[in-house]
Amino acid sequence: MNIHKTAIVSGKAKLAEGTEVGPYAIITDNVTIGEGTKVGARCLIDGNTFIGKRCEIFTGAVIGTRPQDLKYKGEKSILEIGDNNIIREYCTFNPGTSDEGKTRVGNNNLFMAYSHVAHDCVVGNNCIIANNGTLAGHVTIEDKAVVGGLVAIHQFVTIGTLSIIGGCSKVVQDIPPYSTCDGHPARVYGLNLVGLRRNNLSRESIHELNHAYKVLFNSGLPIKHALEALEKEGRKCGEVEYLVAFIKKSSRGISRSCRITAE
Repeated sequence: MNIHKTAIVSGKAKLAEGTEVGPYAIITDNVTIGEGTKVGARCLIDGNTFIGKRCEIFTGAVIGTRPQDLKYKGEKSILEIGDNNIIREYCTFNPGTSDEGKTRVGNNNLFMAYSHVAHDCVVGNNCIIANNGTLAGHVTIEDKAVVGGLVAIHQFVTIGTLSIIGGCSKVVQDIPPYSTCDGHPARVYGLNLVGLRRNNLSRESIHELNHAYKVLFNSGLPIKHALEALEKEGRKCGEVEYLVAFIKKSSRGISRSCRITAE
């Protein structure tokens, strides 16, 4: 371990071999940090926080402090961060709210400067949250999603896999998988074609998704009827099946097309 002489690290904290702690950083009693993780200058790692291997946490990040939720009454809650995450300057991450409540972050994510992950959020793997991206409580970000700078996401919203949200968007409903969304509030503009191709989706899958998006978002049908029309066609594609299942289980409703302003 390489701990700077000005850092304050509790003797009860568990730091694995190869951990680095920068100047004036503070790590409190119940923190566990995995092998090869680097904690930058003036960071605060607090609470019941578990950080995996080979993460990089940059200057001034505040990780694991009490949730910004008036319901929180001091219960034991948890923050889990996986491996190979990059957490840039002045990011803030909160644990869950209720007893044994948990905020979970997966692996290989990039959180750019000043982004915020609130209580009880779930972030998958290989996601990007750009500068000042703000996740309210109970937000779920599925794998390989991209959240643009200054995006604000409402409580209990789910951001679908391989979607991308344009900067400064206001997200108040679920963002469908594979989509490009933007606006205030965010609306669907079409498929995230660049993301789909970069992740090696087949031409056939992209074709089927494009057709499904036309039916679901550009036909003018209410979403219930659009789903029925799509299912009657009987087309088989794993990505389309996932898209349909995502929409059906949505509790906040789905962001609609930029071309349609009402059901």
